[in-house]
Amino acid sequence: MKHILKVVAAAICCQWLSLAANASEGLWIDVRSATEYEQGHLPGAINVIHTEIGYAINSLAPDKNQSIRLYCGSGRRAGIALQTLENMGYTKVSNEGGYSELINSQ
Repeated sequence: MKHILKVVAAAICCQWLSLAANASEGLWIDVRSATEYEQGHLPGAINVIHTEIGYAINSLAPDKNQSIRLYCGSGRRAGIALQTLENMGYTKVSNEGGYSELINSQ
C-alpha cells in the first residue's frame, strides 16, 4: 500500500506540467517496473506498474472517457493493464506496444 501511495503522490506532484503539455496526446502511462522506467521512458509518461494500475488510475484519470495510452517492454503488460482499465469502465484506452518500438518510431 505504501508503494501505491508513493507512486500516486509522485505522479501528482511531479508530472502535472508535462502532462498538461501532452494533454492532446492523452495520458501516457508506462506500466513497466520502476527500474525499467528509470532506465528510460517517454517524456511526460507516468510510471504505474501494471499490477497496481487499478488502484492508482482514479487519482490520475478520474474521467473514464479520457484518452489513456499504455506501453511497457513488449506490449504484454500494457495489454493486461488495458483489460483492467476497460473492466473498470475506461473507454479510450490503447496499448501502444513496447518502449523500444515507440522510441524507434519517433
